[in-house]
Amino acid sequence: MARGTFSVFPNERFVDLGLYQYGWEQCEPMHSYGPHVRNHFLFHYVVSGAGTLEVTRPAGGVDIYQIRSGDGFMIFPRQVTTYYADELHPWEYAWVEFDGLRVKESLELAGISHDSPIYHPNARDIAAELKREILYIGQSHNLTPLHLIGHLYLMLDFLTRSSSSRKLLQTGRMQDFYVREATSFIEQNFQNDISVEDIASFCNLNRSYFGKIFRDAVGKSPQDFLISYRMTKASELLKLTELNIKDIGNAVGYPNQLHFSRAFKSVYGVSPREWRSGHKVR
Repeated sequence: MARGTFSVFPNERFVDLGLYQYGWEQCEPMHSYGPHVRNHFLFHYVVSGAGTLEVTRPAGGVDIYQIRSGDGFMIFPRQVTTYYADELHPWEYAWVEFDGLRVKESLELAGISHDSPIYHPNARDIAAELKREILYIGQSHNLTPLHLIGHLYLMLDFLTRSSSSRKLLQTGRMQDFYVREATSFIEQNFQNDISVEDIASFCNLNRSYFGKIFRDAVGKSPQDFLISYRMTKASELLKLTELNIKDIGNAVGYPNQLHFSRAFKSVYGVSPREWRSGHKVR
């Protein structure tokens, strides 16, 4: 019989690094998950046993990876993936689903990408710390959000430092400055009728150039980031207040309730009303 734990992170917003769900499972032979598409980054660390990851290429075809104890695999947003446990030695793994401004930079540093999604350790002592941190997160319950985010930072640090494909990353200080300026503007004005042009203008940058450096740094377009930020704020209001759907849409910059519902469903996969029914604080 399969054993495991599963937890959903509270809806506090952490812009640099955010945690969405996490857990641990000892799988049964040939237990599979997928085909499925994620909205965020999802990392599995294989504690014991073995399994297979299948990734569907956008242009067609499937990449197949055999994964064993001590390795890990990263699933990227909007990828179609299926993974399943080995028939003779089914895997035990812990996982975290996360996102944020620092994720793309960390994964580049670790040498983990769409074309190279498998983590192999090359530093046994640091890899042991990675294992300890992801198991701690995956098996934790009722801990504060700041506590869990702190351990997620440690996990990413051990991931990048122990990866066999680690790279030296050169960052542009002006690019980081512009991204900080943009995210600060979004935090302060998300409830208003702002556009990507407004954000670029605030940073005194051409819209096209701004979009490029933002995507390079964050891994998603300014428009996608703005929508994600607004929907996270909306989820907090759905969970913690009695405001109706229309008022919540207005509060996060969507005066049209239909447009708000469509945007919310694009991020969370369900309507605001359905999401509230499953997450409302009693």
